[in-house]
Amino acid sequence: MRVNVVGIGMTPQGRSPYGPGELISQAATAALRDAGVDPERVSLILVSNALGGLLNDQECIRGQAWLLGAGLGSTHVVNIDNGCAGGSAALHLGYLAALAGSGPVLIAGVEKMWTGDRGATLNGIENCLTAEERPRLRADVAGNSGSVFMGMNAKWAMHQLTERGHTIEQFAATVVKSRRHGALNPLAQRRELVTAEEVLASPTVQEPLTRLMCSSFTDGAAAIVLDTDVPGAPAIRASVARSGDTSSDYHSRLAEVAKVVYDAAGLGPGDIDVVELHDAATSEELYALECLGFYDEGEAGVATLGGETTFGGTIVVNPSGGLMSRGHPIGATGVAQVVEIVTQLRGAAGDRQVVGARRGMTVNTGGIIEGDVGAVVAHVFERS
Repeated sequence: MRVNVVGIGMTPQGRSPYGPGELISQAATAALRDAGVDPERVSLILVSNALGGLLNDQECIRGQAWLLGAGLGSTHVVNIDNGCAGGSAALHLGYLAALAGSGPVLIAGVEKMWTGDRGATLNGIENCLTAEERPRLRADVAGNSGSVFMGMNAKWAMHQLTERGHTIEQFAATVVKSRRHGALNPLAQRRELVTAEEVLASPTVQEPLTRLMCSSFTDGAAAIVLDTDVPGAPAIRASVARSGDTSSDYHSRLAEVAKVVYDAAGLGPGDIDVVELHDAATSEELYALECLGFYDEGEAGVATLGGETTFGGTIVVNPSGGLMSRGHPIGATGVAQVVEIVTQLRGAAGDRQVVGARRGMTVNTGGIIEGDVGAVVAHVFERS
């Protein structure tokens, strides 16, 4: 039995006038229409959201409340909060449900992060850390950025500059590429082209990261529909999910999961044509590319400067624009990654199409627990 992605839908990403209910309903309706699946045929609905309880006054039964007017009847809704990895975790569970023969499964993620209270949103994001760690990390790494996670990314970026052979110019080149990809995506949050000089001259968030090197708050929703043995629809070749237990560190755990998903798919990094990965900061794209086996240590930045990670290159990275340019609506990010990969495998990406794309990969992480990853989920997809 093969699990196929038969429908996709996504809203524009960015600062939206709509609430989470309107956003998720738009994405879910579009995905069902794309799949040609009547709402009453859906056997299970999985909804990913991270911040609804803190920012949108809907702590429990979020999916039930927000999809109330979407015509889905009494189909069971399961709500999933796994931080930034919630969407991909929902896909992993949906994949298992589809394998069990449950019939069409709807997976939707949504986030409404722009509420007018920046402090509340930052506090919500930091709930992706354990309560015990938060005070220490705020004191140790948040710095002038006011964000623990950007502080962590800044520490990793400094390690890359001093220990892994990356350069600040490579960080800037990664942003330039991201914005160039995002400019080709009509749903992306940031579609303005930038130069390396503009990236380096933008205000410092926390050394060595500048403002243009970091992702931003994003409102948005994305949805997909799964079914089994549907000819012509992109298939999930492997699905792997792990949670850290503090026995490793974030990037070692990422490399471990990459090996497991390649083994499960019977493939290697050289077999992947296009990847959507978790680039919450520009430096993280380079670090992740090396952890995922696409490049050896210190080589991802050189490859990016040389044009190997864009259209016509060896591996096209984040053709959607990624978290930095498409946007990072926390609970929807993992689903948005899948929407892009499926669009690519369908050959329907227009000006940002990866020519001949046959296999794609998504990698999504969420939360940090004592230096280890809270959740990491990787999927490999292939064109039928």
